[in-house]
Amino acid sequence: MLRDTLLYLSQHDGLRNFALSNRAARNFSHRFVAGEQLSDCIAVTRALNQRGLSVALDHLGENVTDEREARAATEDYVRALECIKASGLDANISIKLTALGLDIAQELCEENLRRLLQEATRLGIFVCIDMESSAYTERTINLTLRLHREFEQVGTVIQAYLYRSKDDLERLLQAGIRVRLVKGAYKEPPSLAFPEKAEVDANYVRLMGMLLARGNFPAIATHDEAMITAACRFARDHGISRDAFEFQMLYGIRRDLQERLAHEGYHVRVYVPYGSQWYPYLMRRLAERPANLMFVLSNLWR
Repeated sequence: MLRDTLLYLSQHDGLRNFALSNRAARNFSHRFVAGEQLSDCIAVTRALNQRGLSVALDHLGENVTDEREARAATEDYVRALECIKASGLDANISIKLTALGLDIAQELCEENLRRLLQEATRLGIFVCIDMESSAYTERTINLTLRLHREFEQVGTVIQAYLYRSKDDLERLLQAGIRVRLVKGAYKEPPSLAFPEKAEVDANYVRLMGMLLARGNFPAIATHDEAMITAACRFARDHGISRDAFEFQMLYGIRRDLQERLAHEGYHVRVYVPYGSQWYPYLMRRLAERPANLMFVLSNLWR
């Protein structure tokens, strides 16, 4: 019930507008968001690299309904790519198709994505297409498969809580596409997604095994130590090198675990978001993990 409430609030316009204009809320968001400017994110990325951690940059924003906003978001991502290259950072980028105009027109979104991928190809930087709610799953998979034929360094995300994910993962594996595996952070009906956490966890482990055994440098994205232990055990038992995959975690969450895994010789990439549209992202992070909410409440109390 708490998770559903937080996911509902993540789409509440009144609360979003209040949070975005509230100084205390904005200051608190810096625990999970690098800042509102690209320069903030670059500074955080440099600091993480110095601690042996790779980074995935994400310029926050989704479900744009204006073509100018979609093109502006595309140029924001291009600037991020240029800054990564110019600064010599160990980083790539994650993008959302609805930020590039998918809700406006498929053609506009694909045009913007091609612009991005052409620049990423020139600079030699990987681009991951984030997975949004189930309303976008089919279009995201199809667009990734089609553009991967032209741009090898594009990949996408599979959400373990969806029933369809095993079939989607099989299609991506056959095409040799890099995949990030997550549990899923959107509110979905039981007709489309496993309703119980135990079922989601079990499916995550099944898909993780497929990825580790057959994937192209897959990303195991989780803060769940049981899942991480299972991944390490599977890799060890099947002779899979630590250089063949990476763990991914969110900025501001389980920093101790991030550094421990890096110290043990695993690749660890930290997902670092930035931008002014941080409210929906923050609410989904609170919904994912009760410990995050307790962290918020304890800070508000102080």
